[in-house]
Amino acid sequence: MANARDMNYKRPKDTRKTLWKLLRYLGGHKWLLLVVAVLVFISSGANILGTYLVKPVINNYILPGDAAGLTRMLIFMALMYGAGATATYGYTQLMVHTSQQVVKEIRQDLFAHIQKLPLSYFDTHSHGELMSRFTNDVDTVQEALNNSFTLVIQSFLTLAGTMTMLCVLSLRLTLIVVVFLVLMFLMIQYNSKRGKAYFRKQQECLGSINGFVEEMVAGQKVEKVFNHEEADFEEFCKRNEALRQAATRALTYSGMTVPTVVSLSYVNYAVSACAGGLFVMGGLMDLGGLASYLVYVRQSAMPVNQFTMQLNFLLSALSGAERIFDLMEVEPEIDEGKTVLCNVKREPDGTLRETGSYTGDFAWKMPDGELRLLRGDVRFDRVVFGYNTSKRILNGISLYAKPGQKIAFVGSTGAGKTTIINLINRFYEIQSGTITYDGIDIRQIRKDDLRRSLSMVIQDTHLFTGTIADNIRYGRPDATDREVEEAARIANADSFIRRLPEGYDTMLHSDGSNLSQGQRQLLAIARAAIAHCPVLILDEATSSIDTRTEKLIEKGMDALMENRTVFVIAHRLSTVRNAKAILVLEHGEIIERGDHEELLAQKGRYYQLYTGMMELE
Repeated sequence: MANARDMNYKRPKDTRKTLWKLLRYLGGHKWLLLVVAVLVFISSGANILGTYLVKPVINNYILPGDAAGLTRMLIFMALMYGAGATATYGYTQLMVHTSQQVVKEIRQDLFAHIQKLPLSYFDTHSHGELMSRFTNDVDTVQEALNNSFTLVIQSFLTLAGTMTMLCVLSLRLTLIVVVFLVLMFLMIQYNSKRGKAYFRKQQECLGSINGFVEEMVAGQKVEKVFNHEEADFEEFCKRNEALRQAATRALTYSGMTVPTVVSLSYVNYAVSACAGGLFVMGGLMDLGGLASYLVYVRQSAMPVNQFTMQLNFLLSALSGAERIFDLMEVEPEIDEGKTVLCNVKREPDGTLRETGSYTGDFAWKMPDGELRLLRGDVRFDRVVFGYNTSKRILNGISLYAKPGQKIAFVGSTGAGKTTIINLINRFYEIQSGTITYDGIDIRQIRKDDLRRSLSMVIQDTHLFTGTIADNIRYGRPDATDREVEEAARIANADSFIRRLPEGYDTMLHSDGSNLSQGQRQLLAIARAAIAHCPVLILDEATSSIDTRTEKLIEKGMDALMENRTVFVIAHRLSTVRNAKAILVLEHGEIIERGDHEELLAQKGRYYQLYTGMMELE
């Protein structure tokens, strides 16, 4: 039966290319698929041959009254239909196993590829768009492989076999069947064409309603404050009525398909039976042949309807596969770095020795095997960068942060503060200039190792489903429980964690929604503390913490930042007063540099911001 899934399909842009890529996944299971093909052939052949055997059963055993021969023939037919049923069961089970394995491989490859995509890709594509590849598109491919793939083959074989046997039994009578099959095909095409437009409209209306309900549920407080319930209800009713009208029209056409095909098949059967009866009376056909022929006529309509519907769904699945493969073809991050990060142990004579266990000391292992102690010396030399070619964000920035220094960035929104942080992590590639880390161009450092040397606390805290301990340990998976608790104490999170009913074993869900925003930020700071990286980045790290809590963690933050190179972005200028150097940025350029006292003495932009004469925008 036609439904929204079948009718609302879109053809892939390049069917051949997409099919070839999908067949490459299926090719890994070619022997199983060969068995499936054989079983499908047996299933279809048993059905077609069984129908043909009606002719000899009537002519050779029933009419002559040969009971023994009839018994043998019926046993043979039972065994044949049993073999067909067994083959059907076998290929459906094998196809389910194969399709699940193929879909698992597609999901794994898709997830692995997404992990390698540059951050710029996620800036230009919504999360919902990416999630739809894992849900809607993968599910469509899965259902097509589970059912449609074999059904299309079986329907084609059944239709081809049925038409062949009809021609064998009576070529002249088959002309009647052909006329009705053409009528059925035209009717299916007409209903599909008309129905698709309404199903698309239905999907649009459904998406509109879902989006509206999501907005209203999320904004309940605002809705109640402004007494907007009645207006919102009227808007919902309007959208709901539009959905009703579109769904009614869509289902009207889709609902007509099966009854129309069934009615035409009945008329086809009646006309064929009448014409066949005249043929038998005229000696042009025997009774057994007519009986067999009429059974073929009855079963000819089903594969036509099934083949058309499943073919449409296969095209929809190929369209989903095309979107998946298009995403897989997006260029991953460029990583040509050869220098790696390793744990080292300092010998009494000052030399470094690589070790596989955590020691708290790290070194850069150069391509030639040289070990260079990781100190945290970061320098920008005339760096030019823009997220696109039409607009520059940084205009020849030069700055340095010596090991153990605390560097603060101050400036208006869009001045380039967060961009500098993103470039240190090499989330984006600079257009010109160089960024060095302990004298090594960061492009020569493997990206995973570069990022492993940096701890980062960002404004938008993200917590994962799991315990509080698991979320803190995310910064260093091999950390002990004692180290987890120590990191929490440094971030001043230990006290509130212990007040929770299950302490460090408290489960977090929905991005830590059972905690306050300040508590979530404290856990993010603890996560950065446990990593013990020589470079620490705080991007509005205390933006979600009230002034009282901020003062409580100040000492802990000082301990966290001790002997580390620290980059701080903050709108609260009180948090950067003890920085070794404060850089004031404006329009991608450094306009002032100095410590707190020096900048106040200059009575420039920082002075204006600090004294309240000017605000950050």
